[in-house]
Amino acid sequence: MTVSPLVRTLLEKRGVMGEEAMARFLTPSYERDTHDPFLMPDMDRAVARILLALEQGERIAVYGDFDCDGIPGAALLHQVFRKVGHEALEVYIPHRDEEGYGFHAHAIDVLKERGVSLIITVDVGTTAVEAVAHAKALGIDVIVTDHHDVSQALPECIVLNPQRAGYPFPGLSGTGVAFKVAQALLAEGKKRGMERFTAIQDGWEKWLLDLVAIATIADMMPLVGENRALVYWGLRVLRKTQRPGLRALAAAARMQLHEATEDDVGFSIAPRINAASRMGTPELAFRLLSTEDAREAEQIASELEKLNTSRKSKVASIVKEAKKRMQARYNPHDAVAVLGDPEWKPGLLGLVATSLLSGRKGIVCVWGRDAKGSLKGSCRTDGSVSVVELFSRAEEALEEWGGHRASGGFTLKPDGVHTFAETLAQAHAALPAGVGIEAREADIVLAVREANWALYADISQLAPFGAGNPKPLFKIAAHIAQIKPFGKEKNHVELTLSCNDTGRTCRAFEFFKSAEDFSHAPAENTTATVLSTLERDTFRGRTAVALRIVDIMPR
Repeated sequence: MTVSPLVRTLLEKRGVMGEEAMARFLTPSYERDTHDPFLMPDMDRAVARILLALEQGERIAVYGDFDCDGIPGAALLHQVFRKVGHEALEVYIPHRDEEGYGFHAHAIDVLKERGVSLIITVDVGTTAVEAVAHAKALGIDVIVTDHHDVSQALPECIVLNPQRAGYPFPGLSGTGVAFKVAQALLAEGKKRGMERFTAIQDGWEKWLLDLVAIATIADMMPLVGENRALVYWGLRVLRKTQRPGLRALAAAARMQLHEATEDDVGFSIAPRINAASRMGTPELAFRLLSTEDAREAEQIASELEKLNTSRKSKVASIVKEAKKRMQARYNPHDAVAVLGDPEWKPGLLGLVATSLLSGRKGIVCVWGRDAKGSLKGSCRTDGSVSVVELFSRAEEALEEWGGHRASGGFTLKPDGVHTFAETLAQAHAALPAGVGIEAREADIVLAVREANWALYADISQLAPFGAGNPKPLFKIAAHIAQIKPFGKEKNHVELTLSCNDTGRTCRAFEFFKSAEDFSHAPAENTTATVLSTLERDTFRGRTAVALRIVDIMPR
């Protein structure tokens, strides 16, 4: 295939070398780039136990985490069980505020009362030793499907986790693991000649990829390797999805589903699904993804839209107060910042931490108090240090913790709130030298006149973009013709960049920032160096190419 010099340069910067590797990257193949699900340790045992449950008509429970990874995964398995005609099915999603993250013993008790004899977790359970032991004591078998760190003790049950040795790609999302279960179950059911499986058209499971794409993007999993193929094709399924709920959600969000991109998932779909649990009703999101009724879908989508609007208002209020405290307690160079308030709702604090991290380095942790009185919070990092590694060195202040490299959650010990900031700062200082990462450099130097549709089409060959495959970063030296705030609350910034030799202008923007928030505060009628990505911009009802500002530096 023909690869432009620009795309070739971008691929090489990503470590993709040689004609064959470039062709594979630019043309992801579902058949070629996804792995045999039976390569995952204990997949054969898991499938055998599920098939036995189907044959014996056992009541199965799908226990999914409450976020935009666990809920799509629960909806995926629910759809598979319904497809094979298994009606003896329960779905349990814990309440974020009242129950918190994890596989809970009291939930197992509830499922036992409902006659469940097999529980399949989604996106949770890798370290749930006590909960699994409780289930076994009640005569309930457990299959854990998860993707979180496996450095801690694994429960004594069937555990499906791509991070266990043997599976070729460790970066699957929780829903991605659930999809591998679906792949294996369908293949084995057909192999055994079971009528409920042989009646299903070959390749039907590809219609599940819309859920896989949503979860993989929402959980910020690396969009390389197997994930690249799953998301590449998952977005294509999403654009023609058969789910009334996703169609209704897109309509409510004023999103063109037929041309959905990873940005639409990250900024429109995922926040609305997550709003359900953040605002207290996680079942709404599950119902949205699993309903087959268009009218019900519209009602749920409308409710999620209201919850998301309310969520944005509450987060904005907390961010405003937190920024004041941040400025009073920390300087921009402090590597660790910890803020908290008993009045803050823990389910919103991941978003708050992300907002506070914008424009600074290091790690930000924010805590609040849940409905049971526990102090819980979220941490976000710029990538220079692993949240999980940091938590492991600050256990004296923590009751529970978990997460990924760039984000995590925690529960403070009753007296840990007084020492957490100091403990975390000491843990950070004790990390070995060299664990950080270099600041990302621009991929290409660009002139304002070159920011056009031809360039956009060229770099779009590398999509979908995300963790592990970031959008190309351009360095542009430009004249700043105009600076102005925009948005309902005037809390976003817009620059008009001009090219002196051609007079061509281009819009550059960033959300939730003012001109003073960048490394260099630009002024009108001056020149500056703008680091940015290239975006498809539909602001003010027009479609154009624009620049999304990453940072501004002096010329």
